[in-house]
Amino acid sequence: MLSVSDAFTLMQQHVLTLPTERVPIHDATGRVLREAIKADRDFPPFDRVAMDGIGIQFADYSAGQRIFRVVGMQRAGEPQKKLTESTTCLEVMTGAMLPIGIDTVVRYEDVTITDGQATITIGDVEKGLNIHAQATDRKAGEELLPVGTWMGPSEMAVAASVGQTELVVTALPRVALISTGDELVAVNETPLPYQIRRSNTYMVQTVLLSLGIHATMHHITDDEAILKTEIEHLLANNDVLILSGGVSAGKADFVPAVLTSLGVQQRFHKIEQKPGKPLWFGTMGNKTVFGLPGNPVSTVLCGCRYVLPYLRASLGLAPAPVQYAQLATRIAFRPNLTYFLPVKLTSETDGRTMAHSLPGSGSADFANLTAADGFMELPASQSEFEAGEVFRVWVMPGTVR
Repeated sequence: MLSVSDAFTLMQQHVLTLPTERVPIHDATGRVLREAIKADRDFPPFDRVAMDGIGIQFADYSAGQRIFRVVGMQRAGEPQKKLTESTTCLEVMTGAMLPIGIDTVVRYEDVTITDGQATITIGDVEKGLNIHAQATDRKAGEELLPVGTWMGPSEMAVAASVGQTELVVTALPRVALISTGDELVAVNETPLPYQIRRSNTYMVQTVLLSLGIHATMHHITDDEAILKTEIEHLLANNDVLILSGGVSAGKADFVPAVLTSLGVQQRFHKIEQKPGKPLWFGTMGNKTVFGLPGNPVSTVLCGCRYVLPYLRASLGLAPAPVQYAQLATRIAFRPNLTYFLPVKLTSETDGRTMAHSLPGSGSADFANLTAADGFMELPASQSEFEAGEVFRVWVMPGTVR
């Protein structure tokens, strides 16, 4: 068995090499950029009015002028106007080009306008007030979004602002989710007393959707010949297979032997952890196979702790920010294994994030996870974990409580 750290490192050494593709901007949300985006002109492209108000020449204000005759208006989206007369002003709107001859903007809240005369009512006007100068944010040709950027709301706005109608992004991997087991029936079926409905693949599918990956779902019975035929077909048509079940030491756990017979190279089988000890990982060329334990808590833990970071790296994304929390109550765990404790997270008024243990009744108790936000990773080097100690937390995607 490998340690958690060694298993994770080994997986990261075998990340997928995925091609790029060019997609329309409206299909680029949530994708990973593979070609940097640069400014096509200065940001902002002109001296920009930053507040609704009046535009003046500061020299007039400095000379004691406080009342200015309004001689026109500069709206956003209009060609640049010009202030030609001293001691006059233009009304100016947010986002407009700064008119020629104006170097200071006083917001409406600080003036009164009566009968075409604007009176400044504050005494702390400075030259350049409320002007967003050209190229203050970025200069033309400067890199705005580097390779590896995840295209979220702000990133999409930047891409649109420079006229990027298409973006070069990492192609999404083709992923198949496979449940195994004769005891499983479809969601729309009524299980017999000795059966249960399939749920693990739906759980893992939700984890993958956090990266925009839409996986196909399949079920294969515990028949070695059928497993071999079906998995061979899925290997030929996918980049990643994620199996749930069939990787432990039971008499019907055929998955490792079947994968080996199909030419998938086992990189490791079993990790020094609880839950999720029987995790299997293998590769075949530029294809990857994860054999997740069938118990639901083990399945989702391994999906969050190993599969998700693996796919992030394959897409070209940087690792997710590391999150830590303080243990709210004392925990004892005797086996010399890394223990992934289901926890609910709370944010305290002093800024601390507290992790409240939700151990449940074992790795089959996935109903317990509806109250959990993720898993706290408790190291194998300890057996006693005191309240207030800080450990890493792996948050489940989409856990909005």
